[in-house]
Amino acid sequence: MENFLSLWGESAYTSLGFFWMALWAFVLGYLISSLIQVLITKRRMRKAMGGNDLKSVSLGTFFGFISSSCSFAALSTTRALFNKGAAFSASMAFMLASTNLVIELGFVISIFLGWQFVVGEYVGGLLLILFVWLFITLTNPQNLIKNARKEDEEDEENQHESTLSDLFSQDTWQKVGQKYVMEWQMVWKDVLIGFTVAGVISAFVPSAFFEWLFIGVGTEGDPGFWSLLQQAVVGPVAAFFTFIGSMGNIPLAAVLFGEGVAFAGVMAFIFSDLIVLPVLKINARYYGWKMALYIALMLFTCLVATSLAMHYGLLAFDLLPDASQWSSPAEQQHFKLDYGFVLNLIFLLLSVAMVVLWRQKQKEHEHHHHHDHGGSSSLSDKVMNGLCGISVLWLLGGMGFYLTSSAG
Repeated sequence: MENFLSLWGESAYTSLGFFWMALWAFVLGYLISSLIQVLITKRRMRKAMGGNDLKSVSLGTFFGFISSSCSFAALSTTRALFNKGAAFSASMAFMLASTNLVIELGFVISIFLGWQFVVGEYVGGLLLILFVWLFITLTNPQNLIKNARKEDEEDEENQHESTLSDLFSQDTWQKVGQKYVMEWQMVWKDVLIGFTVAGVISAFVPSAFFEWLFIGVGTEGDPGFWSLLQQAVVGPVAAFFTFIGSMGNIPLAAVLFGEGVAFAGVMAFIFSDLIVLPVLKINARYYGWKMALYIALMLFTCLVATSLAMHYGLLAFDLLPDASQWSSPAEQQHFKLDYGFVLNLIFLLLSVAMVVLWRQKQKEHEHHHHHDHGGSSSLSDKVMNGLCGISVLWLLGGMGFYLTSSAG
């Protein structure tokens, strides 16, 4: 029992330490993302993304990059673009770019995993989009596309083209504050559960489990092709059952890499945020089950191919990260006074400023409109809320035991 309490405390400390390490990167990434979304409109996207060609896919990728968001927000925007005339391949490019080529994700990956994984995320993200385009072109699912497309009658808000002078407008920054708070509202559950699970796995799960789950882990020398392929396949399967989006699974990916999972397997796990169970269900609601399963199979096939291609690409240049030279985040001292501590304080103050601006905008809306956000929650929402409650209790209890044992 005493050993369990000790591991519980270690788990909670690791989870909170992971989050403290990444906090400034989250805030900076979401600030940049919010600013881009406010200043750059999406009015011309549909007309520019109508064909199944490299131009439309490239524009879809660019628009996705500047519209960076969490997985669930990306799904909604992708559906709107698809229903308003964007080609299916361009819509998929937008969805992948808005979740994989995001600024904040690169910051967090660099903190937990290092620059090679940042290269894997961005270069691999572009390669993944290219593979998806080729997959769609070769399979040519015209009937699926025709049946999935629904005419979208909704009109976008009238937006003026932004200029540099808008940066000095209070209204612009209130809109940025709105976007910033919305970004956190969309991801906080994933982040809370993801970081909690990462701490639990780091403290409780023995290395032998990873050696059993991922072939080639724990053996000396480079794993062969079949071991890499198995790891690249198991990564998405493991991600499917986590319910966690792209920002929440980075500390989990760091745990996997620390346990010896190869670069290809870790990258496949990171790329899998769009094939988790909640995403599959949302796509089924948007497009029907046949198209949702087609999208899942397409993404699974292409992300496995991308992960292997990036692994062997870095291997060819002798740039693969060396796990033996890598410092696991779980073994680092998290709450020391260093540049990260100072950055966290600065960006926490910026977060407060964004919340104040958001609240100002909310008060303006309350004077003119009454919004009813009531309604029944879906089963997945209830599950996520329950897991969030369990995570909070776990972290509070664990930190209580950790502080008690440290004081003793």
